[in-house]
Amino acid sequence: MSGALKEVRNRIQSVNSTKQITKAMKMVSAAKLRRAQDSILQMRPYAQKLQEMLSNIVGNADGDVNLSLAKERQVEKVLIIVITSDRGLCGGYNSNLIKLTRHIIFDKYPEQFRKGNVTILPIGKKGYEHFLKNRFKVVPDFWATFSNLSFENVSRASKYAMNEFAAGNVDKVEIVYSEFVNAAVQRFKEEPFLPVPKAKEEKGSSKADFIFEPDQSVLVEELMPKILNTQLYKAVLDANASEHGARMTAMDKATENADELLRTLKISYNRARQAAITTELTEIVSGAAALQG
Repeated sequence: MSGALKEVRNRIQSVNSTKQITKAMKMVSAAKLRRAQDSILQMRPYAQKLQEMLSNIVGNADGDVNLSLAKERQVEKVLIIVITSDRGLCGGYNSNLIKLTRHIIFDKYPEQFRKGNVTILPIGKKGYEHFLKNRFKVVPDFWATFSNLSFENVSRASKYAMNEFAAGNVDKVEIVYSEFVNAAVQRFKEEPFLPVPKAKEEKGSSKADFIFEPDQSVLVEELMPKILNTQLYKAVLDANASEHGARMTAMDKATENADELLRTLKISYNRARQAAITTELTEIVSGAAALQG
């Protein structure tokens, strides 16, 4: 019985150590989440308004304006920007993003994938490792962006996508990422990046009328890359906040599970200890009775 007691005692110590780790990781993620949440909440209205303005400009542009990044063509080659995290221990966050990406590839672009014309541009180590391991066509230059997260580093990835599209090497660029809702909720999204989508015309609504100064073509050529850089940066900030929210929630749940397991183990330990004491008392009483007899 002493061996069983020792085993349960060791398990209690192990679960206690794990609980301390998950509790510490939850606190770290909570601190990082606060900063990441502030960044995306400040960035989101600005980025959304810029995207809306760009879509309106594309939809109302004159025929003589050069809109190379908004030119729609038959989709033969596809580039998918997948934004995952560098580290795990965040529940189903990365697996849901990878699952959504695979669903898009096999359901939306099966013919292009069969011909080897689907390329993955991963931002985040987990996505890079998965698609590389499964022998997808991967752009290996930008997966470490989160190690030094800045607008300039994210812009390198968006400029690569724009150059590939402008050169005709890809016909469609999409972003797969998680939109931050709150600490416990992330919305996994697929968002068109290139060609720049036109604003949808609603019944009864009038077209946006812009006054361009100095010239429409000059402004569009200058603004379009900057707005697209901002769009991808917003997606990366969303993903960053979502990752910390998912990890904080996962570690909180792990801490609760450790508490529940500790309660169960302590009950088992007390029962085993009580059984051991009862056995020892029985042996003592039996021995005394035998001596008296």
